[in-house]
Amino acid sequence: QGKSLSLICGALSWLRDFEEKKHQEEARLLALEDSGQEGKKQLTSVEPGHPDSRDTAGEPDWVTAFVQKKEARDVVDRLKEEQLKRKRREARLEQLRHTAQLKYGVKRKRAEEDETRRLLQLSREVLSEGAGVDVLEKLDHNEEELILADYESDEDKKVIPGLEDDDDDDLEEEHVTKIYYCSRTHSQLSQFVHEVQKSPFGKDTRLVSLASRQNLCVNEEVRRLGALQVINDRCMEMQKNKHEKKSDEEQAGQRRRAGRATCPFYSYEQMQFLRDELLVEVKDIEQLVALGRETKACPYYGSRFAILLAQLVVLPYQMLLHEPTRSAAGIKLKGQVVIIDEAHNLIDTITCIHSAEVSGSQLCCAHSQLSQYMERYRKRLKAKNLMYIKQILYMLEQFVAVLGGNVNQNPNCQAVPQAGTVLKSINDFLFQSQIDNINLFKASKAVLVLSYSRMLLLGLVFLAFAWQLFGFVERYGGPATGVKTNKNQNLAGLQSFLLTLQQGSDKEGTPPSHPPVEAEIEQLRAASPLMQVEGFLSALTNANQDGRVILSRQGTVGQSSLKFLLLNPAVHFAKVVEESRAVIIAGGTMQPVADFREQLLSRAGVDPARVVEFSCGHVIPPENILPIILCSGPSNQQLEFTYQTRDRPQMMEETGRILCNLCNVVPGGVVCFFPSYDYEKQVYAHWEKTGLLTRLAAKKKVFQEPKKASQVEQVLVEYAKCIKRCSQAGGQMTGALLLSVVGGKMSEGINFSDELGRCVVMVGMPYPNIKSPELQEKMAWLDKTMPRAAGQAPSRVLIENLCMKAVNQSIGRAIRHQKDFASILLLDHRYGSAAILSKLPQWIRERTQVKATFGAAFAELRK
Repeated sequence: QGKSLSLICGALSWLRDFEEKKHQEEARLLALEDSGQEGKKQLTSVEPGHPDSRDTAGEPDWVTAFVQKKEARDVVDRLKEEQLKRKRREARLEQLRHTAQLKYGVKRKRAEEDETRRLLQLSREVLSEGAGVDVLEKLDHNEEELILADYESDEDKKVIPGLEDDDDDDLEEEHVTKIYYCSRTHSQLSQFVHEVQKSPFGKDTRLVSLASRQNLCVNEEVRRLGALQVINDRCMEMQKNKHEKKSDEEQAGQRRRAGRATCPFYSYEQMQFLRDELLVEVKDIEQLVALGRETKACPYYGSRFAILLAQLVVLPYQMLLHEPTRSAAGIKLKGQVVIIDEAHNLIDTITCIHSAEVSGSQLCCAHSQLSQYMERYRKRLKAKNLMYIKQILYMLEQFVAVLGGNVNQNPNCQAVPQAGTVLKSINDFLFQSQIDNINLFKASKAVLVLSYSRMLLLGLVFLAFAWQLFGFVERYGGPATGVKTNKNQNLAGLQSFLLTLQQGSDKEGTPPSHPPVEAEIEQLRAASPLMQVEGFLSALTNANQDGRVILSRQGTVGQSSLKFLLLNPAVHFAKVVEESRAVIIAGGTMQPVADFREQLLSRAGVDPARVVEFSCGHVIPPENILPIILCSGPSNQQLEFTYQTRDRPQMMEETGRILCNLCNVVPGGVVCFFPSYDYEKQVYAHWEKTGLLTRLAAKKKVFQEPKKASQVEQVLVEYAKCIKRCSQAGGQMTGALLLSVVGGKMSEGINFSDELGRCVVMVGMPYPNIKSPELQEKMAWLDKTMPRAAGQAPSRVLIENLCMKAVNQSIGRAIRHQKDFASILLLDHRYGSAAILSKLPQWIRERTQVKATFGAAFAELRK
């Protein structure tokens, strides 16, 4: 408790003081300018780059004097310009705070635009009744939107849609110092915004909340698409339709293109209203969406307009850590402050964001879509676009061939020649795929980075293709009998393609497999597979030493996959550190912190002298927490939950007996964390078989953590209701027992405060699967690149740190506020070693007791 409030007050106090000092310095410099010649001399001397700091030997005095005067005038002019813009900005914001007409103006504007749209639609209907059918080269008029526009690179696009006519010259970002506050989930961000609203800075802070289109879109037609990538594609397409300039030919074909929808919420004037509202009053994401619906303005783009004048920007840290997303959102970190809260899994998040995976089914699906599209519109495509498509098709064919398959056959019916997992460097993978020769200038393999750039360029083409292809496959797939689809939509072209191939293989004697094909089709309908391919190709642009490509051949080609694994997250975090004025990495369970220093900051080039570590104790008194490391159970069975011993019946029975004794003395709720879902399921089944589950249920109702995220809320509500009911009614049943999983839905972001978590039990040590190819490669990379610390191999330190980070995050669910109290029970004698104890949080480590017998631990618990 209090971490978020401390970050708010500290950061905003610094910002207020910084702005005040900046204004005082401006006033002092301007006063020097007004004080005459002596003042001008001082004015010049305080500016960096003044002549006295340069070697002026050999220059005439009149040259030096002229340079000094010019620099002094430039300084004064710049200060006056900044002061004028700041005063205009402050006056405008003050006016907005005191006006009551804004909402009425928005509603009036909305009513006028609704009426205009209605009249335009009516005129189109009248015109269409008397018009003939115009056929262009025998293409249906609805197909016109599927013709790919001429590819345009980012360098060619200098104008941002919606900002062409912006003459608001007070929107100058360099004059507004910002704090970017990041956290992991939208719920954590909303909680932070509510803390800001309650703080002393709530009324004077210009705060903007950023999120994805999936969270901020208010166009129900687009929201219904569900998948994030499809929502993004559709939004971009509707913007393009709105801002596309019509040539004479397009004007002539206007009626044919009438079906190309535009977003009614993407109005620059309406988004200006939304921006002003955001700057006047602090709003969280839910309030922002509600305001967008009320004003009929897009919250996604409206919030991005408001960034320019914001002082505090709140956003998910996935958005800040991914450079393309950061640039698209208009986030500029130069000279700004970045706060990353809930940063315990920061390294894993960076690795996940910049890794990518594409399955054999997605590769074949992308090839099917592209080849159908090319054949359908070959004569209508420009030569350059046709070349891009052919190159992409070639790469897709090679990727499937690497997996041991053929793009012209059903991926679910092709067995891979040799199952297994192979790891390759980026260069080796490109050579094996025979795509290393795809580059802009056909340079030698010594400048292979150019081929990566070429692939990135091709990846950008995917963005232009994605929505058109998705619509193409949905519209022109053609019917196929015996296969059902959702929402009565037309069958995809891929579906017909796969079923045709499947029918052909049925004739050749291969057993039919319609259900797997149908399931695969439904999975692929979620979003364009080309986006997965684009992500994989973009990942290949990393330096050869910073990542690996994993070829996973499993069963069939459709089940196999290509995955890029990022090994060096520091290479992407370095850009954040280099640009920012300061970076604060904060969290309630950051131990062990060595990973952040060594794997992230040190490798990102941060000077060790710049790193300041601060840690403080917990707010609760020592007597409110009882952490116990238990080495043996009630029957003196030593507790060691290794992969070799934890499946033994006696070990599972000993765990059940420990929980039965706990439930007899601990009131309220008990939360028990298992290393994995599979082990929790195995133990639960064993307890059912032996009757231990019945004994547990007599004292506390037993709940299990669901695998589906949609069911978590319901389980938590029932768990809380049961505990409340038992505490009020009394009787034999004293509460509830929740069986959870380390790293699962209940181990982060859930507050088991007060009666919901009087005891947290950790069953064993949740070491990661050391046989995982990804983990083995990461360990080998660390041993090769990192120095040994205290005689331990970096790979061993990594394994222990991953385990203890998960443990600390889980047991941190117990104590949630100053008056809370709970017991923490760690079931495994290995927790008692000095190396492991040192990785527990300080506030737990100082109070931990190691008990060799259950009797000694039980006596402490009874107290």
